Amino acid sequence: MTMLFAALLAAPSADSVVGQWMTETRHGIVNIQRCGPSICGTLITSDGIKANPALKDANNKDEKLRDRALKGVTMLQGFTQSDGMWDGGTIYNAEDGRIYKARITPVDANTLKLRGCVFVPLCKTQTWTRVR
Repeated sequence: MTMLFAALLAAPSADSVVGQWMTETRHGIVNIQRCGPSICGTLITSDGIKANPALKDANNKDEKLRDRALKGVTMLQGFTQSDGMWDGGTIYNAEDGRIYKARITPVDANTLKLRGCVFVPLCKTQTWTRVR
């Protein structure tokens, strides 16, 4: 009984990913929040946005979206929480303008592993750290 209780305490809560996270590249800061039963994440800033606050989503595969500002773009959406992770969602990569299948796994209170895949096994994993 004590082991089961300890395991339940150690499991990450559904809201453990909520907050601001620094990406592994370009010092991007993504704000992850609850969006109904799911989570979503918007880009707050990055090296590019700091250099040019009006930076556009110029690489978007949809030509109609290339003139939108990158700041505030939804980067993460459509996830379902299961077994201590968020799966079945997507991540938008502004560098190549593509959307990838994604999974977010909390490692600890200040670290996330975010995996994006064109299709399995063509995946890339990044480590994101909580911004204090």
